[in-house]
Amino acid sequence: MGHKVILVEDEKDIADVICMALKPLNIDTITFENGDKVIEYIQDNEQEASLYILDRMIPGSNGIEVCRFLRMYKSTKSVPILMLTAMTKPEDIIEGLEAGADDYVTKPFDINILLARVKALLRRSSEFGEKAKNIKEDTTFSIKGIKIDTEQFKAWSDDNELELTVSEFKLLMAFMKNPGKVYTRNQLVEYIQDGPIAVTDRTIDTHVFGLRKKLGTYSNLIETVRGIGYRVRPKEA
Repeated sequence: MGHKVILVEDEKDIADVICMALKPLNIDTITFENGDKVIEYIQDNEQEASLYILDRMIPGSNGIEVCRFLRMYKSTKSVPILMLTAMTKPEDIIEGLEAGADDYVTKPFDINILLARVKALLRRSSEFGEKAKNIKEDTTFSIKGIKIDTEQFKAWSDDNELELTVSEFKLLMAFMKNPGKVYTRNQLVEYIQDGPIAVTDRTIDTHVFGLRKKLGTYSNLIETVRGIGYRVRPKEA
């Protein structure tokens, strides 16, 4: 059975070369030129990709932001990521790896080296998949009329889908997974800081305010714990 690779590269000549090189390996490639477009595609389609190859400097969300999204999103958080970029400074490479990339290839590159890296990541991914395929994890959580699905990255209020930002969803996910647990603002920053939107402890209050507003009649589910932070009321409350 062949693999599917999603390639995000805005230079058509480079994208064509990579696609042609992968084809003899029985690898189908889907290409995108824009970071926002690939994020939309991922959320609208079932995850089937075996590997993501990300150019760093692309229109829309850049490669670092896409990488962070992939590591945050339930169905892609374990899929290998190969960062491909002309940015060769050590700090740039470190930033890419810390964002969640598994490997980093700099431009200009030797196509044979790129293919070797791709093969290694696909092999590692297949071995991980065999070990993890029987592990089941809860993906839905609900309290009163609020429900979230961490696999679909969606939330509902009384069966009406909520339009949440990435940070708002991650806050709600933290609360819903651990009802009654009090989170400090610093803990909430750590929980959501790997998403596409950067936050600080000073903006947590703003995100919580926006989330409460979108929860409507269920806004009181999120309690302010004075001097500490926030929590979602326990189910029995």
